[in-house]
Amino acid sequence: MKQIHKQSVQEALNTFRNKPIYIHLETTNGAYAAHRNDAQMTVSAFIRNGKVQFSQGKITGENPYRVGLKIEDGWIYAQGLTDWEINDHGSLLIAGHDSEGRIAIALQISEKPFN
Repeated sequence: MKQIHKQSVQEALNTFRNKPIYIHLETTNGAYAAHRNDAQMTVSAFIRNGKVQFSQGKITGENPYRVGLKIEDGWIYAQGLTDWEINDHGSLLIAGHDSEGRIAIALQISEKPFN
């Protein structure tokens, strides 16, 4: 993965606009944070193969970044994003890594369902 370049990510987002797509969105502090503080509550969110269509996709902020996808009745947001790539299958992967390189959030967009 490479560091986010806003214009490049925006251009990649635009290629998926107004098409049926599949979303993978995952956040976690889980195993990465559980050892730091016994009193800390472990939280996460996960959706895989959520089928949506967005009319507007936008990247904002300054490292870390936020991506918003305008869907029919609302928005999908991912915040804390630092890195991105387009993989061999044409999926857009945007992720957020902490200062130690551990993943904290991942947003993946594809025209095909994820395995």
